[in-house]
Amino acid sequence: MTYSESIVIRLPDNYESYARLWMPDSSRGAILYLHGIQSHGGWFEMSAQRLAEAGFAVLLPDRRGSGRNDKQRGHIPSLRQILRDTSEYLDELHVRTGNNQFHVIGVSWGGKLAAAMMQYAPARIKSLTLVGPGLFPKIDLKFTQKLRVGLTALIAKKSLFDIPLNDPKLFTENRLRQEFIANDPLTLHQVTTSFLLASRKMDRYLRGILRNRQGCPLRVFLAGKDRIIDNNKTKDFIRRLSWPSREITEYDEAHHTLEFEPDPEPFFKDLVSWIKQC
Repeated sequence: MTYSESIVIRLPDNYESYARLWMPDSSRGAILYLHGIQSHGGWFEMSAQRLAEAGFAVLLPDRRGSGRNDKQRGHIPSLRQILRDTSEYLDELHVRTGNNQFHVIGVSWGGKLAAAMMQYAPARIKSLTLVGPGLFPKIDLKFTQKLRVGLTALIAKKSLFDIPLNDPKLFTENRLRQEFIANDPLTLHQVTTSFLLASRKMDRYLRGILRNRQGCPLRVFLAGKDRIIDNNKTKDFIRRLSWPSREITEYDEAHHTLEFEPDPEPFFKDLVSWIKQC
């Protein structure tokens, strides 16, 4: 069995980012796994473990300001910074595995970031897997909060705003997992004005992939009873892509975090099978 190790990746601005790393004795490829806005790498250890058991090196970092990274909680300075950070994670995988192309998996907000990496560094992406991607959220800030974001955009970019996803039932109907989320001290509950601005800029940045006719193998996994993202808008966006290989799988009775389903085995099997065939 392949076990994970905890590592620290020093980013170019000296920010220290914690990550989980699985390194099989013989690797058949390398995977960068990106978590969501509130979560951290610890939420997705089961699927990462399954991928490692299938022979893949897996890097599951805690995003800057998230998870075990207690410096500048909830803060991302800019869209450019988060894209550069993610590119650094690919560099880390390159150093450790020798691979030049990588499978990139992104969950929820991390799915949006994974898709943005296809626009930022397309030559480095071997396949793209989006799990309940936050491309079209159903839940947004209240109007008054948006006004505050606008007012603080120039003078107070580290002002904090509650993430409007603080009900564990939005993520899963699994009571054990609801309790896990509610009691998880590493769950992120607030982000800064700068984070929200970077996220909004990412939305505009992502429009560019509609013009990319080469693309890469793409698989999208959706939960039929997702209360966080708009599945119909997501499917419409994916179908508008001109990429030669794209597929959508929807689990009709599942909720947002597929990892937390009472029986996540169908998702795990589909995920591993998909990455192995890429």
